[in-house]
Amino acid sequence: MAARHRIRPALARALFALPPRAQRAIGGAVPPAAEGLEPDAWLVARLAERDALVAGDLPLAALRERFAQSVATVSIRPRLPVGAEDRTVAGAAGPLAARLYVPAGEAAPGPLLVYYHGGGWVEGSPATHEPSCRLLAHLAGVRVLSVAYRLAPEHPFPAAADDALDVGVGGERRAAEFGADPRRLAVGGDSAGGNLAAVVALDLRGAPTAPAFQLLIYPGCDMTHRHPSRVAFGTGFLLTEENMTFYEDAYVPDRARRAEPRVSPLLAPDLSGLPPAHVATALADPLRDEGEAYARRLREAGVTVGLQRHPQIHGFFNLTAMRTGLTGLTLIAGALRQGLAP
Repeated sequence: MAARHRIRPALARALFALPPRAQRAIGGAVPPAAEGLEPDAWLVARLAERDALVAGDLPLAALRERFAQSVATVSIRPRLPVGAEDRTVAGAAGPLAARLYVPAGEAAPGPLLVYYHGGGWVEGSPATHEPSCRLLAHLAGVRVLSVAYRLAPEHPFPAAADDALDVGVGGERRAAEFGADPRRLAVGGDSAGGNLAAVVALDLRGAPTAPAFQLLIYPGCDMTHRHPSRVAFGTGFLLTEENMTFYEDAYVPDRARRAEPRVSPLLAPDLSGLPPAHVATALADPLRDEGEAYARRLREAGVTVGLQRHPQIHGFFNLTAMRTGLTGLTLIAGALRQGLAP
């Protein structure tokens, strides 16, 4: 999922450059439920709240453009030794656009992450997530294939899940296509993309082409229940309850299907036999509790899981212009590097 706000670029950059002490003074007191939140993350939340809107209030094209502009405001585009190449991959209903990032000097075959972007299944694209995916490839030393799966509401469930599955199927043929080691293929994503990565891992469980690792960044895991974090952080922390409802209604309008594991992987009756995972959550995020509940259930099923709660808000994977957002992405890259180590 994603936030529906626009942060003014000049103001945001100036505030991000301030020392934490000054950021604390400007942002004011953090609510008790978010104690420990990074000062720059709280500033972003305060700025976004001043310019918030309900996702359904804008035409779809304008909504998607606003999201792209917002991400551009809060992300950095450093010059990195990472090659980027536009590709076309097969989806469930036809070809899909994708972008492949290859760190310079990485020998082939090497590890590959198939990445599904966030945006509430409604917004986002490889272009909006280019800065973060490029950084992830560079810091982790891993090829990253960022995929433009079909979006809702034009293509409701199961379109995105089906596309994610078709692109995420590994094996010798797919590995050779992208210069990857077939034993070191992973799926991952942020928010709605984290949901899709978890679903692909479930769909391919036990198959010869199953991924070796799953990277789940503040994933949406349960569309049937309002967990405590969704109540505590549903307003004032970028991702709002109103907008989550909009995304869910757009992606899965048939409420009777929301308990299916391909929508709500937390409700899968059995999670045994899944690949190792790293789950990254954010302290002040409506999706925090369901992501952490999924990590706990994976562990209980005997799956190797790394879980890290970042002192952040939802969306920090894209907040790389913010010091602590970049720190969070760096830690996630380290987990990915370790998860796909030979």
